[in-house]
Amino acid sequence: MSYSDVDLRPAIQLDETTRGDFVVRVYQHLLGAIVAFAGIEAVLLNTPFAEGMYKFVRGSGFSWLLILGGFMVGQWIVANAAADLLNPQRQYAALFGSAGLYAILFAPVLHYFFRVADDGATSVAAAGLITAVAFAGLTIVAVVTRKDLSFLRPIVMYGFVAALALIVGAIVFGLSLGVWFSVGMVALTGAAILYQTQAIIREFPVAAHVAGALALFSSVMTLFWYILQLVGVARD
Repeated sequence: MSYSDVDLRPAIQLDETTRGDFVVRVYQHLLGAIVAFAGIEAVLLNTPFAEGMYKFVRGSGFSWLLILGGFMVGQWIVANAAADLLNPQRQYAALFGSAGLYAILFAPVLHYFFRVADDGATSVAAAGLITAVAFAGLTIVAVVTRKDLSFLRPIVMYGFVAALALIVGAIVFGLSLGVWFSVGMVALTGAAILYQTQAIIREFPVAAHVAGALALFSSVMTLFWYILQLVGVARD
């Protein structure tokens, strides 16, 4: 198979049935990635791995820096693999590999909530529900609006670069970014979901449903991460 055999026209240029099937596949794969994350996370939380990760990051901020660096390298690899439209197996490996990477990243945090914090499971459930409702609302807005949301792309791109710089600086210098950073990250991730949702429909070919699901999955997990931080603070 070569790229000449793949229809690279954006989904929006195709008939309504094909376009609808493409959108359904994107969200089916997004749901599959979330289920895979939950399953892997459940395994990690019920083995010594999550506790070991929690002890590893609790003692030193540089431990988080090491984990974050490995996570970013892994995400770069899976993003490139998901864009390989000629190799479906590689695309699926990327999607579920990303679920595994997020499960590892979340392991020490969720160990804290489930095993250390008082009534932490309630905080996780609340954060999950809020994330689901927020994602659904943002998706509806992105789909029904007639406004071109491409202007959000540079805001999201430079916003995440700035956020990464702040996170690294806070780790290196032992600073706390505080509640307002989490609020800002929720807003920035919401903007990313708006842009990605519209871009997937308007710019992605139908063969890129896995890549579309991966993009949304990363944003959903980032949204969940910062909402969980806010819920945890609110319940303290």
